[in-house]
Amino acid sequence: MSPVGYETILYDLSEGVATITLNRPDRMNAWSGLLQAEVSDAMAEADEDDAVRAVILTGAGRAFCAGADLSGGDFGGPELPSLRSLWPYEVRKPVIAAINGHAIGIGITYPMTCDVRFVAEDAKIAFAFVRRGALPERRSHSILPRVVGFSTAAELLLSGRTFLGAEAAELGVATKALPAEQVLPAARALAQDIAANTAPISVAVTKALLWRGLDASLEDNGRLEGDLFQKVIGLPDAAEGIAAFVEKRAPMWTGRVSTDIPT
Repeated sequence: MSPVGYETILYDLSEGVATITLNRPDRMNAWSGLLQAEVSDAMAEADEDDAVRAVILTGAGRAFCAGADLSGGDFGGPELPSLRSLWPYEVRKPVIAAINGHAIGIGITYPMTCDVRFVAEDAKIAFAFVRRGALPERRSHSILPRVVGFSTAAELLLSGRTFLGAEAAELGVATKALPAEQVLPAARALAQDIAANTAPISVAVTKALLWRGLDASLEDNGRLEGDLFQKVIGLPDAAEGIAAFVEKRAPMWTGRVSTDIPT
């Protein structure tokens, strides 16, 4: 059940996994100012709730997101104010995009700010901004080259061409391409594995270092990694992880992302 009365998305929490579903299937989940505000709020909700160990972002119906809602003659209207606003890469839990269908414009640039992307093999994907007289956004000019390399990013962003999910996986835009009906189950399987078997603080610090590493030097990030390693292995969950492994049982984590992440 949604923690608030969302209009354009669904929010569900089950077995440590929060699922955020873009819920405008009659509009192929076209991105609007209200949807942006509600997704941002839901990301913050998942970040703040220690019961959430992983997040899935997906779409209702046959599309993931067909891009900005152009019905008003612009690019979806202004983002509406939200009490809480967080990008997927800022969420202290893994965020998995389950791209169940077509993903155009912001329908692909927003998932690029997630940690993992599973995509339907036959989904149509396009960074189509230059074909609409606009520019790629949502940090695309920084994130995409780091994910797929400069030349591939240039080809995709400068042409705005359409390609399928299968090619997205080949290029590295997506982590894995699957038949459409398998995308959400695969995302859930990964999210549930993380929720059950990984230490919350370890995952949060690892994610932060991964994203920081996009900009930080090898030496700078390495020094911080070494400092945080010593702090994390001194936490109770490190002893619990070893004990659970030796005793061949499920771990019982006690670390809380909301309060226990080392400075």
